[in-house]
Amino acid sequence: MFRRRFRMNRPLFLRIVHTLRAWSPYFTQRADGIGKLGHSPLQKCTVAIRMLAYGTSADQLDEVLKIGASTSLEILGKFAEGVIACFGDEYLRPPRPDELEKILEENEARGFPGMLGSIDCMHWAWKNCPKGWAGMFARGDKGVPTMILEAVASHDLRIWHAFFGTAGSQNDINVLNKSPLFIDAIKGEAPKVQYMVNGTQYDMGYYLADKIYPEWAVFVKTVSSPQSDKDKLYSKMQEGERKDVECAFGVLQSRFDIVRRPSRLWKQGDVVNIMQACVILHNMIVEDEKELARVSLDVNENASATIVLPSEVQTSDNPNPCFAEVLRRNSAIRARPTHRQLKKDLIEHIWQRYGPNRAR
Repeated sequence: MFRRRFRMNRPLFLRIVHTLRAWSPYFTQRADGIGKLGHSPLQKCTVAIRMLAYGTSADQLDEVLKIGASTSLEILGKFAEGVIACFGDEYLRPPRPDELEKILEENEARGFPGMLGSIDCMHWAWKNCPKGWAGMFARGDKGVPTMILEAVASHDLRIWHAFFGTAGSQNDINVLNKSPLFIDAIKGEAPKVQYMVNGTQYDMGYYLADKIYPEWAVFVKTVSSPQSDKDKLYSKMQEGERKDVECAFGVLQSRFDIVRRPSRLWKQGDVVNIMQACVILHNMIVEDEKELARVSLDVNENASATIVLPSEVQTSDNPNPCFAEVLRRNSAIRARPTHRQLKKDLIEHIWQRYGPNRAR
């Protein structure tokens, strides 16, 4: 019953309460001017979690928890700030080298060596968007202002990359130009992944994406209207493995109903903090219940993918070499020939491994 109401186990909830109590005096029980005790940390955290989990309005909790609507909204904002400040560095970060190596091994066992995860975007409707911003955040097919969440998820539904707050009038392609996921790669700060597919050596990891994404070297898409048996098998596996990020979005919305419903917050910063806090709590729950969420995988111990950490960026008085290196990395990420060659190699690799004539 506790997990159903709070979306997490009791020890994890108490850990959050104790951490927020140490983070700010706001989450401690204090006395007012006449000596009357205020709300306890358990009351405040319960209000915030219930509003996130059920998407209820602030005035629906006053009868049970004895907290007014204005105070509930204030607690929700402070709770989101505290979760980001206390847990953001750990649960809203890219994978470490050991975690990245494990992700590569799992994805290679699934038939996609060098895959870093699945990428997609989700729109969160912003009901109370100011009218002056409505044109910038409006999206035609949604009919209401929205904000975009770009995310990368692994097979255990952990979200390793979350970029939120971009105006909803943009699409999945426009967000790429602002995404820190590829800005770090252009700057040379992302780990380099070396792997071999069908006899071809590659030194850049990739993400499974849907058809709307461009033909870049960092994206692997399905085959439109596959005709041959090879293409059909590849499309079936690619579309199945790409569902990781969509499953993560579904679990995130089911676990925290506030991001399923249109946001009733007025300020853009509050909307961004709520989404980031929900992603952090989602990752915390995934880590806490990893044994239940993890799917049994036969991990290949002889994985061919290796990780090379990026070396320190060398600066020089002459800016031309650095600028030329940035252009080279940008061209390598957007290389369409590499995208097509990688797709052909993956089609052959999957056919040789899972086709009807594979070795038994």
